Amino acid sequence: AGMNGTAIENFVCVIFNVSFMNCTWHVGRSASGDTQYFLYWKTSKKEDFTGCQNYIKDNCGRHTGCRFQNVTIENKKAYFLVNGSRSGQNIQSYMKTIILISDYIIVEKLTPPSNVTVNCTEASHGCEIQWQRPRTSHVKKDGCFKYEIVIENK
Repeated sequence: AGMNGTAIENFVCVIFNVSFMNCTWHVGRSASGDTQYFLYWKTSKKEDFTGCQNYIKDNCGRHTGCRFQNVTIENKKAYFLVNGSRSGQNIQSYMKTIILISDYIIVEKLTPPSNVTVNCTEASHGCEIQWQRPRTSHVKKDGCFKYEIVIENK
Protein backbone atom coordinates (compact mmCIF):
# COMPACT_ATOMS: atom_id res chain seq x y z
CA ALA A 1 0.00 0.00 0.00
CA GLY A 2 1.04 3.59 -0.46
CA MET A 3 2.18 5.75 -3.33
CA ASN A 4 5.09 4.41 -5.42
CA GLY A 5 8.45 5.98 -4.61
CA THR A 6 7.58 6.90 -1.03
CA ALA A 7 9.39 3.97 0.64
CA ILE A 8 12.91 4.55 1.89
CA GLU A 9 15.91 3.68 -0.29
CA ASN A 10 19.53 2.66 0.29
CA PHE A 11 19.03 1.12 3.73
CA VAL A 12 22.39 0.33 5.40
CA CYS A 13 23.42 -0.56 8.95
CA VAL A 14 26.91 -0.31 10.43
CA ILE A 15 27.93 -2.00 13.68
CA PHE A 16 30.88 -0.46 15.52
CA ASN A 17 32.58 -0.84 18.89
CA VAL A 18 30.94 -4.28 19.14
CA SER A 19 27.52 -3.22 20.43
CA PHE A 20 26.59 0.06 18.68
CA MET A 21 24.70 0.16 15.40
CA ASN A 22 23.72 3.00 13.09
CA CYS A 23 21.14 2.39 10.37
CA THR A 24 20.61 5.03 7.68
CA TRP A 25 18.46 5.45 4.61
CA HIS A 26 17.50 7.95 1.94
CA VAL A 27 14.04 9.48 1.76
CA GLY A 28 11.88 8.01 -1.02
CA ARG A 29 12.03 9.76 -4.40
CA SER A 30 8.33 10.70 -4.31
CA ALA A 31 8.15 11.49 -0.59
CA SER A 32 6.98 14.98 0.25
CA GLY A 33 8.62 17.24 2.82
CA ASP A 34 6.14 16.27 5.52
CA THR A 35 6.85 12.53 5.23
CA GLN A 36 8.14 10.99 8.42
CA TYR A 37 9.70 7.53 8.72
CA PHE A 38 9.79 5.14 11.68
CA LEU A 39 12.23 2.24 12.10
CA TYR A 40 11.46 -1.00 13.95
CA TRP A 41 13.68 -4.05 14.32
CA LYS A 42 14.02 -7.43 16.01
CA THR A 43 16.49 -10.32 16.01
CA SER A 44 13.96 -13.16 16.12
CA LYS A 45 10.66 -13.87 14.41
CA LYS A 46 9.16 -14.62 17.83
CA GLU A 47 10.01 -11.19 19.28
CA ASP A 48 7.95 -8.07 18.93
CA PHE A 49 9.46 -5.24 16.88
CA THR A 50 11.26 -2.56 18.90
CA GLY A 51 11.07 1.04 17.73
CA CYS A 52 14.02 3.37 17.34
CA GLN A 53 14.67 5.57 20.37
CA ASN A 54 17.39 7.82 18.89
CA TYR A 55 16.68 9.03 15.34
CA ILE A 56 19.13 10.72 12.97
CA LYS A 57 17.34 13.60 11.22
CA ASP A 58 17.91 15.57 8.03
CA ASN A 59 17.62 19.36 7.65
CA CYS A 60 13.82 19.05 7.30
CA GLY A 61 13.52 17.10 10.56
CA ARG A 62 12.71 13.84 8.77
CA HIS A 63 14.08 10.62 10.24
CA THR A 64 16.87 9.32 7.98
CA GLY A 65 18.51 6.92 10.40
CA CYS A 66 18.70 5.50 13.89
CA ARG A 67 21.44 5.02 16.49
CA PHE A 68 21.23 1.85 18.58
CA GLN A 69 23.18 0.91 21.73
CA ASN A 70 23.72 -2.50 23.35
CA VAL A 71 23.07 -4.38 20.12
CA THR A 72 23.46 -8.16 20.11
CA ILE A 73 22.61 -10.27 17.09
CA GLU A 74 23.20 -13.82 18.30
CA ASN A 75 21.22 -15.79 15.74
CA LYS A 76 22.79 -14.14 12.66
CA LYS A 77 19.48 -12.66 11.48
CA ALA A 78 17.90 -9.27 11.96
CA TYR A 79 14.48 -8.09 10.79
CA PHE A 80 13.89 -4.44 9.91
CA LEU A 81 10.70 -2.52 9.12
CA VAL A 82 10.55 1.14 8.14
CA ASN A 83 7.12 2.61 7.67
CA GLY A 84 6.03 6.18 7.40
CA SER A 85 3.27 8.72 7.46
CA ARG A 86 2.40 12.04 5.97
CA SER A 87 -0.69 14.13 6.17
CA GLY A 88 -3.50 11.82 5.20
CA GLN A 89 -1.61 9.55 2.78
CA ASN A 90 -0.12 6.08 3.07
CA ILE A 91 3.64 5.63 2.67
CA GLN A 92 5.08 2.42 1.26
CA SER A 93 6.71 0.28 3.94
CA TYR A 94 10.21 -1.14 3.63
CA MET A 95 10.84 -4.56 5.17
CA LYS A 96 14.14 -6.45 5.13
CA THR A 97 15.44 -9.63 6.71
CA ILE A 98 19.22 -9.55 6.92
CA ILE A 99 21.35 -12.66 7.19
CA LEU A 100 24.66 -11.40 8.53
CA ILE A 101 26.78 -14.08 6.89
CA SER A 102 25.66 -13.32 3.33
CA ASP A 103 24.15 -9.82 3.21
CA TYR A 104 26.14 -6.64 2.98
CA ILE A 105 23.43 -4.36 4.28
CA ILE A 106 25.04 -4.61 7.71
CA VAL A 107 28.72 -3.74 7.87
CA GLU A 108 30.81 -4.13 10.98
CA LYS A 109 33.69 -1.75 11.60
CA LEU A 110 36.06 -3.83 13.65
CA THR A 111 38.04 -2.73 16.65
CA PRO A 112 41.82 -3.21 16.31
CA PRO A 113 43.34 -6.52 17.44
CA SER A 114 44.18 -6.47 21.13
CA ASN A 115 47.12 -7.63 23.25
CA VAL A 116 49.62 -7.24 20.41
CA THR A 117 53.07 -8.49 21.42
CA VAL A 118 56.31 -8.53 19.44
CA ASN A 119 59.25 -10.71 20.44
CA CYS A 120 62.41 -10.31 18.37
CA THR A 121 65.57 -12.35 18.89
CA GLU A 122 68.98 -11.89 17.33
CA ALA A 123 69.60 -15.64 17.33
CA SER A 124 66.74 -16.37 14.95
CA HIS A 125 67.07 -13.07 13.05
CA GLY A 126 63.32 -12.76 13.21
CA CYS A 127 60.36 -11.63 15.21
CA GLU A 128 57.25 -13.32 16.48
CA ILE A 129 54.12 -11.19 16.53
CA GLN A 130 50.99 -12.32 18.38
CA TRP A 131 47.60 -10.73 18.98
CA GLN A 132 44.02 -11.50 19.90
CA ARG A 133 41.38 -11.11 17.25
CA PRO A 134 39.12 -8.06 17.33
CA ARG A 135 35.95 -8.25 19.38
CA THR A 136 32.89 -8.45 17.16
CA SER A 137 29.15 -8.45 17.53
CA HIS A 138 28.58 -11.85 15.94
CA VAL A 139 31.69 -13.57 14.46
CA LYS A 140 33.12 -16.16 16.84
CA LYS A 141 35.58 -18.07 14.60
CA ASP A 142 39.23 -17.04 14.30
CA GLY A 143 39.34 -18.42 10.75
CA CYS A 144 36.98 -15.65 9.58
CA PHE A 145 39.74 -13.04 9.88
CA LYS A 146 42.61 -12.14 7.59
CA TYR A 147 45.35 -9.84 8.80
CA GLU A 148 47.90 -7.65 7.11
CA ILE A 149 51.05 -6.64 8.93
CA VAL A 150 53.11 -3.66 7.86
CA ILE A 151 56.66 -3.69 9.23
CA GLU A 152 58.68 -0.51 9.11
CA ASN A 153 62.40 -0.38 9.85
CA LYS A 154 63.28 2.53 12.08
